[in-house]
Amino acid sequence: MVFADLFFLYFFLPLCLVCYFATKKLKYRNWVLIVFSLVFYAWGEPLWVLLLLFSAMVNWLIGLLIGQNNESVGAKIALAVALVYNIGALGVFKYSEFIVENINALAGTAFKAPGVTLPIGISFYTFQILSYVIDVYWGKVPAQKSFYKFLMYISLFPQLVAGPIVRYADIAAEIDNRRTKLTDLSEGFSRLIVGVAKKVIVANNLNTIVLSMFGEASDGYLGLKTVSTVGTWYGLAVIALWYYFDFSGYSDIAIGLGRIFGFHFNENFNYPYISKSITEFWQRWHISLGSFFRDYLLYVPIFGKRRKYGGLFLVWFCTGLWHGASWNFILWGLYYGLFIVIEMKIGKKRMKKMPAVLAHLYTLAVICIGYGIFYFEDMKAIGRFFKSLAGFGGNGFIDAVTKTSITNNLFLLLAAVILSTPVIGKIKELGKKSVGACAVLSTAQIVCNAAMLIISSLLLLNNTNNPFLYFRF
Repeated sequence: MVFADLFFLYFFLPLCLVCYFATKKLKYRNWVLIVFSLVFYAWGEPLWVLLLLFSAMVNWLIGLLIGQNNESVGAKIALAVALVYNIGALGVFKYSEFIVENINALAGTAFKAPGVTLPIGISFYTFQILSYVIDVYWGKVPAQKSFYKFLMYISLFPQLVAGPIVRYADIAAEIDNRRTKLTDLSEGFSRLIVGVAKKVIVANNLNTIVLSMFGEASDGYLGLKTVSTVGTWYGLAVIALWYYFDFSGYSDIAIGLGRIFGFHFNENFNYPYISKSITEFWQRWHISLGSFFRDYLLYVPIFGKRRKYGGLFLVWFCTGLWHGASWNFILWGLYYGLFIVIEMKIGKKRMKKMPAVLAHLYTLAVICIGYGIFYFEDMKAIGRFFKSLAGFGGNGFIDAVTKTSITNNLFLLLAAVILSTPVIGKIKELGKKSVGACAVLSTAQIVCNAAMLIISSLLLLNNTNNPFLYFRF
């Protein structure tokens, strides 16, 4: 089941809200969330809900063992078992085919790939589980003694299949003690509607432009056969906007739903395209994933010693690999790792001295090129992509398709650029300083929310499949 779906918006969610708020005791409300979360997850893949339940049970027991034997040999063994099980599960379901294919290519063998289907959301809920187990081992949080509470944390449907990665420490208190105020409902529903609109009105239309320029990512080399140099850069800019609105839209929906149920999830995006460096960009983009690798992997000893740059490249190798079992994702991760290291060598003070315009242009250029590496999964296509960027693609400087696309989609592109910056937020902040302006802005927000919901609903009538980009990770 996906959020950008009429069934979810007008049946599943209202039914869940009725059942949730019809009960008064928090224990029963938690059970309502568990039941609806499991139904939500099992809707498309009923078999994999058993894996989710099994993983929750195994890691809950491991957490209890660690909590009862903290700083002992038994706790270390339990942590090792958790790491082997969870990373092993990711390896089997997400990377086994990739591993077998590369072994066959290197060794000339003919091992048969297992052909295992990737369970939706396994990367997200596995990382949540790992953060919980490690935090219990480090003594940052106490082990959760109640299995049903731990299961609710793992399976909570607002963030189950595509994040953000919610740390147990961030919502532990709200599992046992929370209530929904009118402001939570108002701001939660507003955030939900904005997220749906980002996906349905903006991201889906941007995706259509990308497909018209490059074709499907699986088309590889063929997708770049007729694209000019300007067309390649234009397509990358559209990809950047598409990725932002798709994933930040999902995060908005997740945060809004969490707020409705009394949970306060951390922000996952903070206007990343206003960044003046790649380091700053990754402090604003997919914040929950970046902070996970920073906190749990950056300082891992390599060959018995903490190595500054070795740790960084390990983080970025894993960041790329986390996104998919393909060499282009690994290359994408190491690409960003290289720029992070370069910026570290230059130093923060020198980076800040760079003129703001040049800093923004440099950052956006690096980001857009990175999206090309991310989008084209075939290495030959990536080679052709770099040729097209530099004007050696053989298709000229600009083509008619690019001109037509820019002209026909100008208003959408301008709106997407403006909405990817904090302009609207700044206007709201200024409006709060005046009582009259605050009332006008509140009314305008209600009208805009209603309009966005109606338009999104109408667009969804003829669109039955709206998976979010990060569902595949």
